[in-house]
Amino acid sequence: MMMFLILLMFSPLLLPSKMNWYYMIFNYALLLVTLILKGFTPMTSIMYVNTLFFMDTLAWALILLTLWVSILSILASQYIYLTPARNLFLTLSFSLVLSLTLCFLAQNMILFYIFFEVALIPTLLLILTWGYQPERLQAGMYMMLYTISASLPLLVSILLLKSSNGHTNFLLITSPLILSPLLMKIWSLQLTLAFLVKLPLYIVHLWLPKAHVEAPVAGSMILAGILLKLGVYGLLRITSLFPLILSTLSYFILPLSLIGASITSLICLRQTDFKALIAYSSVGHMGLVAGGLFSNITWGWQGALAMSIAHGLCSSALFALANMLYTTTQTRSLFLIKGLQTFFPVMTLWWFLFSICNMAAPPSLNLLSEIMLMTSVLAISYSMILPLMTISFLSAAYSLFLYISTQHGNPSKQMNTLVMMMPNNYFILSLHLVPLLLTMLTPAILTNWM
Repeated sequence: MMMFLILLMFSPLLLPSKMNWYYMIFNYALLLVTLILKGFTPMTSIMYVNTLFFMDTLAWALILLTLWVSILSILASQYIYLTPARNLFLTLSFSLVLSLTLCFLAQNMILFYIFFEVALIPTLLLILTWGYQPERLQAGMYMMLYTISASLPLLVSILLLKSSNGHTNFLLITSPLILSPLLMKIWSLQLTLAFLVKLPLYIVHLWLPKAHVEAPVAGSMILAGILLKLGVYGLLRITSLFPLILSTLSYFILPLSLIGASITSLICLRQTDFKALIAYSSVGHMGLVAGGLFSNITWGWQGALAMSIAHGLCSSALFALANMLYTTTQTRSLFLIKGLQTFFPVMTLWWFLFSICNMAAPPSLNLLSEIMLMTSVLAISYSMILPLMTISFLSAAYSLFLYISTQHGNPSKQMNTLVMMMPNNYFILSLHLVPLLLTMLTPAILTNWM
């Protein structure tokens, strides 16, 4: 599978321009079907292993999400197909998918770190090449500074582990470093900081809204749907190896993540740019995930994976809808976009469906994941009930605010009504919604991975 992915990355440069788009989607779909069929076989703790890579249910679910969202991001970027740079776009997209897939499969921590950092390069190039405004340079600089600065302590911690254990294999590491309590706290923070920035945790989240606002639709869909999940994956892997990290940092990270999620939810209600609103909502949801992770309870870890899948599909769909809306109206201001239900009643239905999924309404997977995460946090301390209530209420508030602001009111006269009516749009949105609802029928696939 690795060789197949590598060949897939370079094939856009070798094929005729009229063939490469469909050829890539076909190959991705083939990989996707293979992984889905793999999921129907009896799952053990490790489904695949060799000297460099291994795949368990956690990696399987996130690789499946990676391939699914990547196909949809390419379908949503068909306007790039008409430009001369389409081969470059495909190569960057698939190199990003390759690095993400190898990151999820890596058995060695140093190999994991390499792919963890390599994924930033195609993301940065997508933002700089196809971003909307000149501010994309600043957005790219913010993203690189935040992520690389936080990743250097991770590299130091991995090298310390290697000197202590003699190797950095995820499957063989048995003991952390033997340090004093103060040094243990510093080492734990170094080991998790890169993942908290990628998540992102409140305080170190400022790079995400800037990157989302300036990124093209494919960049936003992959960034929200997959890249943020690298932080969740890293935390799940590291904390499962060293549970002591959770007891060392949870007293600080747990309240910070929940209070930060409440604050970013309030910030969502003040946004006038609908793309920035969706970006800040991601920070709020990931704050709840961090709270569940650092609760050190099985339900919290299972809920973190379920929320990762649910948020990956829902936020990707919202960014696809945002791109359709921007292409139609040529503005992202909520003050200028009104009354879309007058022109696009079917699209209004899609906005409503994904808005209620974003607020965790039944029967979406978001509901199950939020229940699991909130239950795990409350099992630690009932004092967390106030920020949890605030997060739940404000999540519904800003989701309805986004829906009502765009769909109701007096419609604008400057709209390209043909863009919204393309059948391709409905197909993309359907492929986001179907797995979001079907996964709720078989949640054991995601919750029984431990």
